[in-house]
Amino acid sequence: MLTKEFVSLIAEASGLSKKDAEQLLSTTNAIMRENLMAGKAIQLQGLGVLEIKERQSRIIVHPRTGERTTIPSKNQLVFRPVANMKDELKKV
Repeated sequence: MLTKEFVSLIAEASGLSKKDAEQLLSTTNAIMRENLMAGKAIQLQGLGVLEIKERQSRIIVHPRTGERTTIPSKNQLVFRPVANMKDELKKV
């Protein structure tokens, strides 16, 4: 779904104008991004939790040459769905 389509759906469902819905979405995105960068998890009611976790460094082996390479640790955005969402996804 494109952002324009999402904004239209928000505007329809809430009765806001498309301009107000777009501003609401961009403000929400900015607040979520700010809190994620501050290390806070964001719980989305009925969907799940968004958080940034550190992925540890690891050693990989090239299958042909056998050469070992270390991949450095990095931060990764992780989404954990709530239990009932997991069940619904299995039915799709």
